[in-house]
Amino acid sequence: MGKEPDISNESPAKSNEEFKPYISREESVAEFTIKAVLIGAIFGILFGAANAYLGLLAGITVSTSIPVAVMTVGFFRLTRRFFGPASILESNMSQTTGSASSSLASGVIFTIPALYLWGMDPSVFQVAGLAVLGGLLGILFMIPLRRLLIKHEHGKLPYPEGTACAKVLVAAEKGGAGAGNVFLGLGIGVIYKLCIGFLYLWKDTVYAYVPLVNKAQLGIKATPALLAVGYILGYRVAAIMVAGSLISWVVLIPLMAYAGEHLSVPLFPESVSTIGDMTPSQIWNRYIRYIGAGAVAFGGIITIIRSAPTMVKSFKIGVDEVRSRLARKNAIGPVDAPAEDRTDKDLSLRTVVIGVVIIIAVLALVPSLLGGTASLTMRLVAAPAIAIFAFLFVTVSSRIVGLVGVSSNPTSGMTIVTLLGVSMIFVYLGWTDAVGKLTALTVGTVVCVAASIAGDTSQDLKTGFLLGATPYKQQIGELIGAASSALAVATAIVILNNAYQFGSAELPAPQATLMKTIVEGVLESGVPWRLVLIGVFLGAVAELCSLPSLPFAVGLYLPVSTMTPIFVGGCIRYFIEKKHQGDTRTLEARCERGILFSSGLIGGEGLLSVGIALYAFYWGKPQGLGIVWPSPWGELFSLVIFGLLGFLLLKRTKLK
Repeated sequence: MGKEPDISNESPAKSNEEFKPYISREESVAEFTIKAVLIGAIFGILFGAANAYLGLLAGITVSTSIPVAVMTVGFFRLTRRFFGPASILESNMSQTTGSASSSLASGVIFTIPALYLWGMDPSVFQVAGLAVLGGLLGILFMIPLRRLLIKHEHGKLPYPEGTACAKVLVAAEKGGAGAGNVFLGLGIGVIYKLCIGFLYLWKDTVYAYVPLVNKAQLGIKATPALLAVGYILGYRVAAIMVAGSLISWVVLIPLMAYAGEHLSVPLFPESVSTIGDMTPSQIWNRYIRYIGAGAVAFGGIITIIRSAPTMVKSFKIGVDEVRSRLARKNAIGPVDAPAEDRTDKDLSLRTVVIGVVIIIAVLALVPSLLGGTASLTMRLVAAPAIAIFAFLFVTVSSRIVGLVGVSSNPTSGMTIVTLLGVSMIFVYLGWTDAVGKLTALTVGTVVCVAASIAGDTSQDLKTGFLLGATPYKQQIGELIGAASSALAVATAIVILNNAYQFGSAELPAPQATLMKTIVEGVLESGVPWRLVLIGVFLGAVAELCSLPSLPFAVGLYLPVSTMTPIFVGGCIRYFIEKKHQGDTRTLEARCERGILFSSGLIGGEGLLSVGIALYAFYWGKPQGLGIVWPSPWGELFSLVIFGLLGFLLLKRTKLK
């Protein structure tokens, strides 16, 4: 112990037995302990709820492995007098358990809010059941791939978040700082949201019309979480996203306004108001969102097509690895000797197979999960479809995140392909009613959660591989994390809908709205396909201009007020990168400090947003202090406070 692990991923020669982890294979240190699992589950529940809020607000979620790891180390240090010192493997176990919840939340918020938008009212237990079954399925399907992707591909697949998390834990073991930035960000995020979302001391959103351009509008949602997301994403992605949003709000909306201002009747799909009577937000909601939906669907499918060679290779490798393990299990004699190594021992393949069979059987036989009132025949078709799509996309997700990281994992594209495939099967079988829509969407939910959590599990197992953790203990920790957070995430979603309503300005639930549009487009008529096709063509134009179409499409699809604070955060990151362009060590240190502080901001705002929603659920919407700012002073004050927050983010990246 004490030797820095080789986490550069530059030496394929050290991909197998030659690799020396931070904790040697021969050492036996505390790892799977009650305090590690319990603290990880608690932090996971907190960050899972915060990530659910962020995804419903901006359509984006972030990896929480590093902030959970840092907070765990900080907590263990503060409580060492009561619980005793914690080993680095206990800290890793805690972050492994905790990070599972954030990826589970990502999968749920991409689909479930669509049920509320259809006027349905899924119970907390149905949502939690789908979440936990999808989470367990994703983890179990990933287990047979661990030895190939994590061990044998070491030096080829970098797994960026997993490698970074290992670095953070090693630095913390040697006395590195960082927890303070996360906790400070949490505190500021809570206080800021308290001021704008409970006390209403100043406005959280500022709008301004563009002179001389009919109904063109700019705005900024001045909140900590969106600023932090922009910093984490970086300048290029943030700039592409805000560019898409500007096209919607200063080009497409004015064009719609000019073209429709003389119409005396509503234009489909609107049936009440004419375009001339509509505000920019109403035009965006009734027309531009369909254009954005077409662009996002195109971006997701293009991402899948671009990843097709990797997908085919990954799927083949996954199947071959499962066959190889089955052959070793059926062989005579101690063929699988390396499995005796503590750092190379997975949960048994028998456990995996039994677990998968039980999950698929539960999905097929329990009526309240898939479709609620779906017939047994429909469920017997849907459950095997889940198994097929989940195995395919778990295999793909586990490998793709090894190359590009969790944040760039095209989970939405995988979900779109799943929904299109299942919906087409249902059309062929004549299941196009409300029950068919509900069942198709819940199939997408389970597959989305499975693919999302498989990527997170892969990163965690990479961290464990570098540190010398025991794989089967980590896998049990992942299963516990998914199971323990499912009910909390489901409860948060129900409470947030009751307080803010999905599809509203407060919580637009963009990804779920997109999935709803896709299912409706296949199973029923009434979708304005001309608008959707315009979005497809705009996505194609972005690709022809060598721009990644998915971030551009997300910007096209979301309000400009959501994208502008993300762009500000990206500009702060860009300033730091330009300033230290030739000093890699300083740049990495400052970026890491900023990411930790930003993670805290996201967690703080998200947690208090759920708290405010809980308050509204029981006692009604907060009334605030009744402060009324005269225009334009209220807008100016909001911008000043947001500017100070941005300055603080920049200041917290500085090295002491």
